[in-house]
Amino acid sequence: MTIDHDVARNVELLGERSGGLKPRVGIVLGSGLGPLADDVTNAAIVPYGDLHGFPAPGVGGHVGRLLLGAISGTPVAMLHGRAHYYESGRADAMKVPVRTLAALGCEALILTNAAGSLREEVGPGSVMAISDHIALTGVSPLFGEAGDGKFVNMVDAYDPALRARLHETASAIGLILHEGVYAWFCGPHFETPAEIRAARVLGADAVGMSTAPECILARHAGLKVVAMSIVTNLAAGMDDVGLSHDQTLSVAAMAAGDVRKLLLAFLADWPT
Repeated sequence: MTIDHDVARNVELLGERSGGLKPRVGIVLGSGLGPLADDVTNAAIVPYGDLHGFPAPGVGGHVGRLLLGAISGTPVAMLHGRAHYYESGRADAMKVPVRTLAALGCEALILTNAAGSLREEVGPGSVMAISDHIALTGVSPLFGEAGDGKFVNMVDAYDPALRARLHETASAIGLILHEGVYAWFCGPHFETPAEIRAARVLGADAVGMSTAPECILARHAGLKVVAMSIVTNLAAGMDDVGLSHDQTLSVAAMAAGDVRKLLLAFLADWPT
């Protein structure tokens, strides 16, 4: 079964379930951000298990369902749950979901995640727009891809115009929005203090276990990308707080209100 055939069958099924809704923006919810799914109005909800080639998320905070509806009047397709490289050893675990969003008509993809901060002034509960990423895993979601289209240009992968609009929106609602470079580690274990020191030398401002492969897949599919991290902790070795996934979910849930307000405002009056 080819990926393209899976995508085509998904588009047909989702069209039937949603009454033919054509989303303009795709959204991937990160750990602890599940409550944002409640903002999708008139939602058609489709479990990943009903879709062809969609992963079965196996991490707390990732439900595994696609919602088609609207946020602030803008038609959206929301992925409530992602699969991670560390779950299967496959960097392309989100290939079919991302390509399905593109085939549905999305022109942009909003990525969210929970991350550890490498900057002491950007502590837990902060929100950071991602300006660029460093992939430290040594793998690509485009391994094995046919044709020369796999040589994707990653300059300005996180769209400068959308990022500027995100900052303008944050300022308008009184939210402090930091900006920085995200380093993708494979996980599932947290980073060592030595790895954090190395990442800081390389220019990283935050670390996490997702997002970069989805950005690569989105750019390959022709989607613009804007991304943000909820900072759930200072990275390993920067304080005395022990790292855990429970902490990630707890802090992300507390900060979800800020991200919710930002997304509601950002998606209002989506540019034509």
